[in-house]
Amino acid sequence: MKNPELLDLPETGLLRIKQLLRFIPVSRSSWWAGVKSGRYPAPCKLSPRVTVWSVKSIRAIIEKGER
Repeated sequence: MKNPELLDLPETGLLRIKQLLRFIPVSRSSWWAGVKSGRYPAPCKLSPRVTVWSVKSIRAIIEKGER
């Protein structure tokens, strides 16, 4: 494994942006630009102030090597 922190990535669940950026090495603004362009998955809004992504979608990005 290239990133030993991937061992910390749960099998299922939801991640907030601060958590997912530990596994996808891009800046916060680059992440949001990627979401807007369709490169990264769209988030799910749990409330007006809580935005999350599924672990499944983050694992898919890592496995494809699309960082």
